[in-house]
Amino acid sequence: MAAREAAGAARVLARQLVLLAGVGLRGAGRRGLGAARAVGPWLARSRRPADDRPSAASVPRPVQGGSRLARLRRRPLLALGLAALALPALVLAVTVLQAFATLPPLGGVVPEGGQRAITVEADDGRPFATRGAYRGERLTAADMPPHLAQAITAIEDRRFYSHWGIDLRGLARAVYRNITGGGVREGGSTITQQYARLTSLTQEKTLRRKIQEALLALRLESTMTKQEILLGYLNTAYFGAGAYGVDAAARRYFGHGAKALTLSESAMLAGLVRAPSQLAPTRNFGGAKARADLVLQAMVETGAITQAQSDRARAEKLVLRTPPETPPGANYFIDMVAGDAKKLAGDAGDVTLRTTLNIELQSAAQAALARKLDAEGDKKKVGQGALVAMSKDGAILAMVGGRDYEDSQFNRATQARRQAGSLFKLFVYLAAYQRGYTPENVLVDRPTQIGEWEPQNSNNRFRGALPLRSAFALSVNTIAAQLGDEIGIPSVIEAARGLGVQSDLPNVPSLALGSADVTLLEMTRAYAGVLTGAPPVEAFAIHTIKGSAPKPLYLHEARPAGAALSRSVQSMMLDSMEAVVESGTGKAARLPGTPIGGKTGTSQDYRDAWFVGMTSDMIVGVWVGNDDNAPMKGVTGGDIPARVFHDFVQRAQVILKGRKRPAPSAARAERAPAGEISTGPVASDIRGVPEVIDTGTLAVRGRTVKLAGVTGEGGALARQLARYLRRREVACEPEGGGSAMRCRLDGDDLASLILTAGGARATEDAPQDLLEAEDQARSERAGLWARERY
Repeated sequence: MAAREAAGAARVLARQLVLLAGVGLRGAGRRGLGAARAVGPWLARSRRPADDRPSAASVPRPVQGGSRLARLRRRPLLALGLAALALPALVLAVTVLQAFATLPPLGGVVPEGGQRAITVEADDGRPFATRGAYRGERLTAADMPPHLAQAITAIEDRRFYSHWGIDLRGLARAVYRNITGGGVREGGSTITQQYARLTSLTQEKTLRRKIQEALLALRLESTMTKQEILLGYLNTAYFGAGAYGVDAAARRYFGHGAKALTLSESAMLAGLVRAPSQLAPTRNFGGAKARADLVLQAMVETGAITQAQSDRARAEKLVLRTPPETPPGANYFIDMVAGDAKKLAGDAGDVTLRTTLNIELQSAAQAALARKLDAEGDKKKVGQGALVAMSKDGAILAMVGGRDYEDSQFNRATQARRQAGSLFKLFVYLAAYQRGYTPENVLVDRPTQIGEWEPQNSNNRFRGALPLRSAFALSVNTIAAQLGDEIGIPSVIEAARGLGVQSDLPNVPSLALGSADVTLLEMTRAYAGVLTGAPPVEAFAIHTIKGSAPKPLYLHEARPAGAALSRSVQSMMLDSMEAVVESGTGKAARLPGTPIGGKTGTSQDYRDAWFVGMTSDMIVGVWVGNDDNAPMKGVTGGDIPARVFHDFVQRAQVILKGRKRPAPSAARAERAPAGEISTGPVASDIRGVPEVIDTGTLAVRGRTVKLAGVTGEGGALARQLARYLRRREVACEPEGGGSAMRCRLDGDDLASLILTAGGARATEDAPQDLLEAEDQARSERAGLWARERY
């Protein structure tokens, strides 16, 4: 309140002073002109004879100071000049008063850093994207390398240790160097001023803010030591590429903390603070290196290092941590996992997400969709498309949410709800098979009326009697409508819910032909439930979330399956879906030698076209349409969507060949006696890049793997194992019928490798080979045994 009153008073004072100055100028001008008019007659009178001069008694005595006023009257331009000089001085004085009256408290503004930092890794451990702001650890006096402080003071504030917050001599030197150097080589603000601006002021560029910066710098110098100011500045400054603070910058650019910075690395970081966005070495390495050379020369000039040390540092090759390359179209996926991470781990600071994304498959998915839309989009009036590929367990391997992320960040794979059309017939036929129908049962394709609703076939023709397998393959609307009417729409809804569909499903006859709005992701996971036989399949995109501690903040665990499909029902449904590709509306998806099942879908007036298909171990959903729901030009699910599926799967087979996991059962399941229940495929082994929980426990593809015969250790030993296993695939299989597993790494037994290195202890019931491995580590005092006393 006092500050506001003072500010108001200052503003009133300013107005009064300006008014008085203006009046004074006008008065001086009038008096000057009057004096000029009087001068002539007075001079004339002065030429009279001596005896005509007035007596001394008649001449008035000048008042005190009258001679100065007389001089001003005789020189009106001088009076105007003095008044003109006084006015800026008055304005400056008022500005200083106002700046002082509105001075914020120290630390009153927290530097804006945006969201927390997220590093996104692919399923094999490769980082491919970052989001948010990196903050790292706060340096203490003991942590700071001496050359880091020398570098920052040499280039930013050479007199830092001798001035009292404001350095007029340094400002003059900076102006001179910048003029003679042909560019901005040095800044005029001291480090103390910069720290005051970072922590207490906004980015407003005004004279008042500059004065406040100086006043706060004086206050900082009176309340903090030089070392505290320098540490605070280094821990707060922005270094580009989302890095706030020097430790975050060191980790972002060089892959290690600020404690380990070399002279050349320190010089590069010190050079960034003047223009961090422009000079970030990940985007402008040449500019950052040239600036670092200037810093090294400044250090030589200040005596911090010798010329020889500078030359060696200049010659040193700086190895940057390679910035991750985001695969084409992956930003939709990144947006999704960033939101999921907040739900799963809360605000846990900087985190690393190990996701399910396969980078090569992602690029293939984007390319397959883009090629078709670029070639045929304009001609067929198709503006948008989306694709989701997932494994049988629900892991999302690739996701394309739209044609161009820069144009629209709306994710059409997860957010767009569109009419499913004939894609929804899966639930009609599944419900029918669950109630005793078989693919050989015959219904008649004929004009049909259910209440006031009269479903029509797309070609307005009727084929007569057809087995259900053929009716499904040819996507006959009248038969699907009849079937839905016979078993009841509530049964269809129940089947859809059982496979994981969560969208609103109205209990109306037209639901049998897909009148409900659904998302591509939920339809893809529904079809995955048929392939596994153990619905609903949970679609997931994150394996683990890790913070700074070794223990994961989140570890994906598979949810228990719901009511399993009987083997016979699963077999009949898969058989019907294969007929779609072999001889029905999805023939464009066929791949020689690869069993494929799927279903096409086309909504009314060609507003949506779908194809969801599956191989033995992957499910792929494709949608095309327009954001404004405008009709396409005759595009069906068997057209662009089926051909996108074909191109993507063909490329995916080549990509996965080198790291193929053991293939599950083929798409066409073997027929089983009616009523036989399948609990779904249970993998006998697991293969993938592991996350280390401790040295005896891993997370592989979302499943927790306990190494048989090993009692794990955490801490440094777990971190060493994580570095050793980084991006390397292990294959694990059950051991002795229990829950523990034996894993192999490049053909070697992982448990034996860990125990031989002293990374863990063997359990009492461990096999003989593992006990021998532990004895070897104990005798060599390796790993944990180095600290044991025995």
